[in-house]
Amino acid sequence: MQTATARIGVSAARSSLGRWRVVDIIVASVIGVAAGLIFWGWGLAYNPIGTPLEAALPGLQGLVNGGWLFAGVLGALVIRKPGAALYTELVAAIVSALIGTQWGPWTLVSGLTQGIGAEIVFALFLYSSYRLGVALLAGVGAAVALSITDLIVSYPGSDTPFIIIYTVTSIISGVVIAGLLSWLAMRGIARTGALSRFASGRESAVRV
Repeated sequence: MQTATARIGVSAARSSLGRWRVVDIIVASVIGVAAGLIFWGWGLAYNPIGTPLEAALPGLQGLVNGGWLFAGVLGALVIRKPGAALYTELVAAIVSALIGTQWGPWTLVSGLTQGIGAEIVFALFLYSSYRLGVALLAGVGAAVALSITDLIVSYPGSDTPFIIIYTVTSIISGVVIAGLLSWLAMRGIARTGALSRFASGRESAVRV
C-alpha cells in the first residue's frame, strides 16, 4: 500500500511539473514582453558596437549576441516548466519584430531556434536542475543555435576562421549574458519576494 501511495505521489509530482498555471503564463509573458523591448533596443546598439568589433576581427561581433539570448534562460529559471525557455524567447522575438527590427521576419526564426537551444539543455537535466552550471549551459545551447541560424541566413559561405570565431564569441557572450546574468537576475528578483509563488522564489528564500 505504501509503495502504491508513493507511486501515486511521484506521478502527481510529474504531472504538476508539466502543467502550466495561469500565473506561469502571465509571468512568462511579462518576461517575454520585457525582454522583447530589450531585444529591440539591443538591435539599435548592434551596429555601433558590432561593426567596430567586426572590423577589428571578422566574427568578433559574436560577443554582442548574448543580448538576444537571455529571455529563454531567464524564463526557464523563473517558471521551471517544460517549454518555458522556448515560450519566453519566442514571445520576446515576436515583440521586437512587431516594434520593428532590421532583420524583419528572420527575428522570429532566430527566437524559435534560440529558444529551442536553451530548452534542450533544461530537458537534458529533466527540468529538475536550475543551478548556475545548468544556466550557463543553457546560454551555450542558445548561442550554438543562434550561430547555426546566423551562419546559414546572414553569413552564408563564410570561411572556417570566421565560423570558428563567430561561434566561439557567441558562446562566450551566451555564457556571460544569457547564462550568468540571467541566473543572477533570477536570484535578485526572487529575493524581493516577487517569485514567492514559484519554486525559484521559495528556493531562494530557503537559502537566505
